[in-house]
Amino acid sequence: MTAASQPPPLRVLLVDDDERLCALMAEYLAPFGYAADFAHDGRAGLARALAGGHTAVILDVMLPGLNGFEVLRELRKKSDVPVLMLTAVSEEADRVAGLEMGADDYLPKPFSSRELLARLRAIVRRSMLTARLQAEAAPAPVSVGALWIDPRARSASVADQPLSLTPIEFELLLALARNAGWVRSREQLLMDVADRDFETLDRSIDVHVSSLRRKLGDDPRAPEYIETVRGAGYRMLKPGTR
Repeated sequence: MTAASQPPPLRVLLVDDDERLCALMAEYLAPFGYAADFAHDGRAGLARALAGGHTAVILDVMLPGLNGFEVLRELRKKSDVPVLMLTAVSEEADRVAGLEMGADDYLPKPFSSRELLARLRAIVRRSMLTARLQAEAAPAPVSVGALWIDPRARSASVADQPLSLTPIEFELLLALARNAGWVRSREQLLMDVADRDFETLDRSIDVHVSSLRRKLGDDPRAPEYIETVRGAGYRMLKPGTR
């Protein structure tokens, strides 16, 4: 393939106040087809992310102006762009917070360049897969009891009350509903929603299920919709099974 016929690079927005790290990430990613734009504070990062045109956003938690969580919260009100969070802290609560706000993945600092690339490719691949599926023939809506999911409109409601879901939560709910009555393991659900291999100890599915339950008004001790099957995974309950 000649240079003229090569596909244009995918644009990635790097939001981190460490300018040297941004330069290193951009230099590493360039040979793999990613062109980087930069923002070094939260407000500038949010403005650039909302302007669109980026395949993904790599967003640090510790930022001047607005922190990464605040940027993500505002971004998710208007955009589904894939977001990879960077965190210099190892607290599980911070990672959980990012996932619950709509981050697609997280990467603790310090990290290897290879892992950064692998996780970036994963969230971009999933985003492209979702877009391709949306462009294909519209799948039929799915209903389980009072739950209604329209894959074409990417909307869901319970008893006619709309649910505000992140992209991952929507895919997870849809995967469970399509397999109502059957147990889906965490590994199966990870592939359903992310199309990538997660580390064995990655518990992000549990975080998203917990968030889904809150939005559904589901009590995990007496679930109406999502049941935990100990040692196996999760199951969407069919009406009348409780």
